[in-house]
Formats: sequence, structure tokens, C-alpha cells
Amino acid sequence: MRAPMEDPRQFPTSADARAIALHQLAARSLAAPTSRESDACDEGLASALTAMFVPSAASDLAALFDTAPSLDVYRHLWRGLAKAERARASLRRTFAMPIVVVAATDRGEAAGTTLDGVLGDVGAIVSAMREHGALAGNASIALANTLVPADALSYPHLADLLAWGDGEHAQALPPAPIVVTGSVESVHLRYLLGTAIAAPGADLFRERQPGAWGMPAAQALSRMLGATGVSILALPRAPLPLVEAAWQGVLAQREIGAQVFASNAIRAIRARVGEPSAVISVHRSDADARSGEVRLSLSSPLDPRSAEGLRCALRPLDRVDDVVAMLTSLLADCRVSDVTRLPGVHPDRDATTGQPLLFKAGEPIH
Repeated sequence: MRAPMEDPRQFPTSADARAIALHQLAARSLAAPTSRESDACDEGLASALTAMFVPSAASDLAALFDTAPSLDVYRHLWRGLAKAERARASLRRTFAMPIVVVAATDRGEAAGTTLDGVLGDVGAIVSAMREHGALAGNASIALANTLVPADALSYPHLADLLAWGDGEHAQALPPAPIVVTGSVESVHLRYLLGTAIAAPGADLFRERQPGAWGMPAAQALSRMLGATGVSILALPRAPLPLVEAAWQGVLAQREIGAQVFASNAIRAIRARVGEPSAVISVHRSDADARSGEVRLSLSSPLDPRSAEGLRCALRPLDRVDDVVAMLTSLLADCRVSDVTRLPGVHPDRDATTGQPLLFKAGEPIH
């Protein structure tokens, strides 16, 4: 069994007494010797987190997570927040559908094309979802007509979006345009927000992957986002409550982005010199000690001056080994057999060149 990869991140400490108390409560839950004690701690967390589902507590919620003192505490708080959102007593369920958009230009003059992120026929997506039983067969689905950016679902905005879903105020959902820069596919994350009316306790969010509605919804999205000279592939993920959808979108974008990178890089290396070698390494961040990256380099000993690199930023919920496992599985699917996992935590930059540090055949490259 392989040893776990090291985590390069340093976690902060909070000066806020309320945040410290909740961090300690989460830690006690994780360390509790019995499920009864753990459940008691989690009930206290649930009450405190539910009280933060109001706009006036938005900064407190963000600070609670920003100052989590460890990965385990952060993940436990996140699980508590996701559970609290699902348990909210509301007839209108607010949800978000992650949409990963893969875009490229068909010809040079289309470079720089901007897709406005406004959906002209959102009813086509609603119809597909109803017809194929999305959201446990719910018929009261309503969708916004704009694709919003990833940070729209961040902690500071959570309460406002829940209020929007409850119909408490008509908050605008400005679209996030997508700029298509060239012929190499770029991968963008957006979210489509919606609501559904359901009885308390009804489980609308059973799907982890899109069902039969996924293909017609993808086709409708790709058609609505399309522009002359631009190739568009819009990939919807299953609708989920906001907290869970935000994270599933990040995972989907990373996975699809890694697939696009690997497909292009491996094809180019094989066409040029043959089978590639892969190196996976973990790096600290010079810009933010709370961050870090897992990096993948692809190269060949037959072409020592050339290499392709992918940098996967570590998000607060990430376990390093999960990111490494995703990359390792992808390389196996691509039939890359020479894969090296470098132990330890490595610098952000090459000391000589100042460029982001990557490795091949034991030597830094940039």
C-alpha cells in the first residue's frame, strides 16, 4: 500500500470566539469516543450553522470556514452545512446544476468570441427534466435563464441565494460570460440555478449523475450557448442543494479539464516521439500558505527539451490523495504506464528560472 502524499497547506487560526467555539465543537465530534457524544456535538453544530442561513450572518459563515484550523475540521463543518441546508423547512427547494462548458474556436477569426451566458430557451431544459423524471419526478421545476459563475455559490452569497429561492426577494442573477480564446479547448464552470416545490421530507436530490434528461439538456445548452465559429460542449451535472452543487461543480471542472489536457498532450507526444512518462508531485504555494497544487507533467526521454504540465489547485475540501488518485486513474485510462509519484512537498517555483516547478526524469523543467 502506497504511503499518502503530503499536504502542503498550512491552516490558520481564528481570533473570533464564536468561530473558535464551533471549530472546537467540530473537533470534539470527530474525536468523540461514542456516536452518542458525536451526535450531540453535531446537533449543536447544526443549530449554529442553520442560524447562519441569513444575509446578516454571511460574513460570519465565510470566516468560520476561512479560519478552520485543519482539513478534518473544515470537512466536518462542510458536511454539517450541507446537511443543514437539506434539512431546511421550506416548501421551495433551491438547487444548482453545475454546467461544465468545453469551448474552442473552429477558426482563427473566432478567437476572443464572448458567450454571454444567457439562455434563450430555458424551457427546453425544464421540459427534458420533467419528461425524464429529474428531481425524483418533480413537476414544479423552475430555472433561471442565466449561467452564474462559481463564486456566486460561495459562502458569503449562500444566504442571499436561499432567500432568492424562497421567493423572499427578486435578486438578480447576472450571467457570467465565457470568453473563447483559441482552438485549444478551454474548460469553464458555470451554474444554473432553480427551484422546485416539494413537501417537507421529500428527497429530490437522489441522482449523483444526470439521468435520461442529461443528453437532451446538454444538447439544448450547447445549442443556446453556440456562436458562429465556436465549438461548444455543455455538460450538465445532477442538480443538488447549493452547498453540495458548489463542490461537485469544482470536481467536475477539474476532472474534465484534466481529461482535455491529457488527451491533447498524450496525443501530441505519441505522434512526435512515442510513449510519454508522467510525474505527479505536490507543491506549496508562495502566494498563499493555505493553498498548494498537485502537478502532473508529461514528457518523453526521447525529447528532453519538451514537456506538458497540468496544475491542479488544492481547494479547501480537497484531500491530496483524492486529487492524486484522479490523475492516476486518468493516466491508466489513457494507457500511460510509466507514472512516478514524487514523495514530499516541493517548492512552487524553480529557483533558477522563477517559473512554476515541474519535474521530468528527476530534473526540474518549466
